[in-house]
Amino acid sequence: VQLQASGGGLVPAGGSLRLSCEASGGTFGTDAVGWFRQAPGQEREFVSAIRWYSITYYADAVKGRFTVSRDGAKNTVYLEMNGLKPDDTGVYYCAVGRPILSSLRVPEMYGSWGQGTLVTVSS
Repeated sequence: VQLQASGGGLVPAGGSLRLSCEASGGTFGTDAVGWFRQAPGQEREFVSAIRWYSITYYADAVKGRFTVSRDGAKNTVYLEMNGLKPDDTGVYYCAVGRPILSSLRVPEMYGSWGQGTLVTVSS
């Protein structure tokens, strides 16, 4: 399956963006879909994930501000981001995999990655 992430952009602090991750050449099926981000000079970090039965997980830094959801008919997973902060700046990636629950936040547990979309939050 190929993943296409989109929806990034430049927004002021407090603004909102909705990222999309569309799968082609296959479906998400029962795989988990994760969102990760990478700021310049930083390691890739977990943001959020959704399992096929729509149980969601969030990093503490985004809990209450970000919402992950999936549309099976469109084979797309969304990341709604509200109350954006400059610390949210980075390249956002979506990925699919079958990590066990304890490894849901580990990038290496995901097998397929999209190309990333840049989110820049100005102060």
